[in-house]
Amino acid sequence: MPRGSPAARESGPAASEERARAFAEVRRATEALAAPLSAEDQQVQSMPDASPVKWHLAHTTWFFENFVLLPNEPGFAPFDPSFGYLFNSYYEAVGPRHPRPLRGLLTRPSLGEVMEWRADVDRRVNALIDGGGLPDVAAGVLELGLNHEQQHQELVLTDAKHLLSQNPLRPAYRPGAAQASGRGAPPLRWLDGPGGLVEVGHDGAGFAFDNEGPRHRVWLEPFQLASRLVTCGEYLAFMQDGGYRRSDLWLYAGWAAIREHGWDAPLYWERRDGAWSLFTLGGSRSLDPAEPVCHVSYFEADAYARWAGARLPTEDEWEVVAAPAAADGTTADDERFHPAVAGPAELAQCAGDAWQWTRSAYAPYPGYAPAAGALGEYNGKFMCGQMVLRGASCATPRGHARPTYRNFFHPPDRWQFSGIRLARDAA
Repeated sequence: MPRGSPAARESGPAASEERARAFAEVRRATEALAAPLSAEDQQVQSMPDASPVKWHLAHTTWFFENFVLLPNEPGFAPFDPSFGYLFNSYYEAVGPRHPRPLRGLLTRPSLGEVMEWRADVDRRVNALIDGGGLPDVAAGVLELGLNHEQQHQELVLTDAKHLLSQNPLRPAYRPGAAQASGRGAPPLRWLDGPGGLVEVGHDGAGFAFDNEGPRHRVWLEPFQLASRLVTCGEYLAFMQDGGYRRSDLWLYAGWAAIREHGWDAPLYWERRDGAWSLFTLGGSRSLDPAEPVCHVSYFEADAYARWAGARLPTEDEWEVVAAPAAADGTTADDERFHPAVAGPAELAQCAGDAWQWTRSAYAPYPGYAPAAGALGEYNGKFMCGQMVLRGASCATPRGHARPTYRNFFHPPDRWQFSGIRLARDAA
């Protein structure tokens, strides 16, 4: 459940109008991201961790039908009772569901039927909003649903990129996107972070997921944080120095992962005629050494940091330095769909370009308790075996990024736009 959502508790015509506007905007944005893909593109699942785009369109619709319409619409009847089993993701309290690795086999319902379902649910949710049928709790769930759908907007891009990369034709999602900038990256500088007792976590103003709070105090030793993300050129120097062949740089599980998977470069990098190129949502092109490196696992980020004589930041260190900084970075709204070269800001790329691995395990904050019921499964059940990433990426909707956001993935995961920001202990 969300924390600190005063807008969700407001009532009256102005609040209803704002909810309707936000609902329409988010729903349209998802469909716009899916539009460059054919029905065939939207059907296929390229690996168990990814989902077909058609499934994302359906699952986000199921969320509103199940959690907004079911408890609040008089005489509720689902569009199709079988869709609940097909498009529930992981909510055990709601009931059984189709296995995640087999989502690509769901040729029925068709994409057209999924879009009919979306239109039906949109109409019914808007009727609830316009009719003043959303009590405070339901308004909060609606807001949660919009942020949930924005998460899936990012997954539409990352999952489609992985899918298209498997095609030997290397088709572009959007021709002309992800063009190289032709400019150099600014020098990396070290910014002093505060030591001592600091407060972290969401402060209650505006929307936040429940895992972003409660706000609490932590003790930090003095540290420094890099002014920008690690670039492709800097990462290439690590590779040329035998980075993927030196066991001394790797965690035990990381060294096992590179041997198991045969990693010798970030995901989507390809060596052609002695030069590196990479696959982007705009198609394949030459590597730009000034751009941030991305699509690296936690293991690769950690090994690079060790090679560079630094380390990854904790999520608390990242937050206390990034929170006061101006939002700076490329997001999905820019429609570049690829990390851009850092700008001149003193602290760049804190709210875009690439998610940044931290050395913090994904665990509950002091005082955290998941909500009761099915929505309590939204975040809390995943607090084991994953690492926290901070910031945002070039696939994140701009309004979805904030300094307290806690993204989380397993250490070997690479298909997300995940990059590296260095930290080090103060002298």
